[in-house]
Amino acid sequence: MTLQHEHMAGYARETLSPPSYLQACLLIVRRNLLHIRRMPELLLDVTIQPVMFVLLFAFVFGGAIDVPGAATGYREFLIPGIMAQTIVFSSFIVAIGLTADLEKGFVDRLKSLPIARSSILVGRSLSSLIHSSIGIFVMAVTGFTIGWRMHNGVADAVLAFLLFLLVGFSMIWIGIFVGSTFKTVESVQGFMFTVMFPLTFLANTFVPTEGMPPWLRTIAEWNPVSALTQAARELWGNGPVAGEDAALPLQYPVIFTIGWAVLITAVFAPLALRAFRALSKD
Repeated sequence: MTLQHEHMAGYARETLSPPSYLQACLLIVRRNLLHIRRMPELLLDVTIQPVMFVLLFAFVFGGAIDVPGAATGYREFLIPGIMAQTIVFSSFIVAIGLTADLEKGFVDRLKSLPIARSSILVGRSLSSLIHSSIGIFVMAVTGFTIGWRMHNGVADAVLAFLLFLLVGFSMIWIGIFVGSTFKTVESVQGFMFTVMFPLTFLANTFVPTEGMPPWLRTIAEWNPVSALTQAARELWGNGPVAGEDAALPLQYPVIFTIGWAVLITAVFAPLALRAFRALSKD
């Protein structure tokens, strides 16, 4: 009986197999979400900060900003822009998180496990997308509180939210590339703040582009953030349709938003995977 028990126990150990790729990705997602649950302050950047922006622009600057043709007023014009800024900052979140994991040796511990290294990045990107989605939800609740509404039906409303998730996923690959390239959290913060913060303001997120100088208006209207913001405003009925003198991305914002997201992912996903593999070599 003892030999049989030992044989059965040994056989049970031999049947253990590495987790599937999906299981490995979900393991990383679960770890990152547990990290957020144990440190709720990690949600400040997608909760308190966006709410502060909404209140600041809606009640302090909103009265001085004119939106030609927007019958719903500046507050409804503002909410899609704030959401676009929040989802773009998902790249900021994943870059800092990945760099911190590399610094603390968490990635090195994962490398000792029988899982694909790319699953570490996919799991990190999914958890960061969930993180940013919390910010979008907070924005929606805040918007409803101050008078924002969606006017064009359920299908258009859902499509707009899906566009935010699509762009958020593409921006995450930028964050992974930066997080795999820079060595410290401080350097990542400095770089991402210098690049991403102006990117979200040099667009139609907070003000119409019509009042900008011609050269600046061209840059703003070809900014991927402007296409996303314009698409959400049109789908939700929160602002005027772009005029004939606007750049193509604002005249066809949904198509261009999808195109920008695919292009950004196609460019930065391979770069991010290559940088991460080079950084995590034994």
